[in-house]
Amino acid sequence: MGKLKSKYVCQECGYETPKWLGKCPSCNQWNTLVEEIYEKKSKSVVSREFTEGSIQKLKDIQVEDEDRESTNIDELDRVLGGGVVKGSLILVGGDPGIGKSTLLIQTAHNIASRGLKVLYITGEESAKQVKLRSDRLKVKSEDLYILAETNIEIGRRTVEELNPDVLIVDSIQTVYNPEITSAPGSVSQVREVTALLMRLSKTREMATFIVGHVTKQGSIAGPRVLEHMVDTVLYFEGERHNTYRVLRAVKNRFGSTNEIGIFEMRDVGLVEVENPSEMLLSGRPTSSSGSVVVPSIEGTRPMLIEMQALISQTAFGMPRRVATGIDYNRVVLMIAVLEKKAGLQLQNSDAYINIIGGLQIKEPAVDLGIICAIASSFKDKIIDSKTVVMGEVGLTGEVRTINLIENRIKEASKLGFSTAIVPKANLKGLNIEEEMEIIGVNSVREALDIILGG
Repeated sequence: MGKLKSKYVCQECGYETPKWLGKCPSCNQWNTLVEEIYEKKSKSVVSREFTEGSIQKLKDIQVEDEDRESTNIDELDRVLGGGVVKGSLILVGGDPGIGKSTLLIQTAHNIASRGLKVLYITGEESAKQVKLRSDRLKVKSEDLYILAETNIEIGRRTVEELNPDVLIVDSIQTVYNPEITSAPGSVSQVREVTALLMRLSKTREMATFIVGHVTKQGSIAGPRVLEHMVDTVLYFEGERHNTYRVLRAVKNRFGSTNEIGIFEMRDVGLVEVENPSEMLLSGRPTSSSGSVVVPSIEGTRPMLIEMQALISQTAFGMPRRVATGIDYNRVVLMIAVLEKKAGLQLQNSDAYINIIGGLQIKEPAVDLGIICAIASSFKDKIIDSKTVVMGEVGLTGEVRTINLIENRIKEASKLGFSTAIVPKANLKGLNIEEEMEIIGVNSVREALDIILGG
């Protein structure tokens, strides 16, 4: 047995130091270094096997299309890039209670229903608790196996005996390697367990899902190297009091990172939302000021979102600016453009902007929608319920071109909208078969004159 020694490891980035420090020199975070006990082995005890790699010319390497397995959940397949790639390691993160385990048990059921073996290792719940959830979700697959264990060595032996096609580990922070003396969930444990799962996945052509907890800041708990090691990182977003959930890929070696999947949480589990635009616009007021519909693009999917603004006289010396679902700094910029280029005196008014449905919109093509919603509420003038607006707004008040405008207009026409306010530069070469009135504008003032009548 080697000599037991201690080291301090940063729980954010994995930086190691022999003594405690208040601030991590690597990531500059405070109070993140935690003491871990490890066994220092002598050089004579350590034995490693090395394999020599062969050098190849890039043009001589033969590449075949990835062998994918569909999950029978279209929204999940969309985010993954067409299905689960064999031998891939997929990390799923999200807030507690958001539905990560529900999504994975439904995925396991769909894959096992086609005769493939699925092993579900649960470190947070007992086998009976998993059974209760599966009964509620009507999961009764013959080839779905449950192992309630936190020792990864036992899990590894089970994988070698069962030889499953898909492995699910829930969660990575509860599983530990007995050869590592630090506690489960520590940087050393998470790194070593993930490395072991990666070797199992690659050598056995077995797709592996691992569940990861998130920090208060919304990032995956544990070292940043965890996200570098896996092939795909999925974030499950949403608010617990809201029934809608958004699955977003922030890393994907086998597909695009721009796609999102939308689900609705019901008593029977997660249900796919096939038409997000219709869902997001349900219950929209048609006779109230401050409401406008904006076509947004998430990946290749166009979605119509409702943007609402409320402008009210401030009761304090400093007006409030509140933005939900959209970048706060972008809203402040648009308010400044309205004051300077459109002559709206908003310096004594509180401004509240909200994206309906709990989505987070980041693309600049919704700038004109922010402008129109604020101006509509400020002037108390109603925007036509059959009109959509889109366009990026510059600081000089100009309306600039946006991408995929034809997809946006087609989605709006499908849902019965008759007028679209678009950047004038986008009209060149525009090929639209839908019977919609397309109006091009060059500036914010021109757009407000058309929409609000001056």
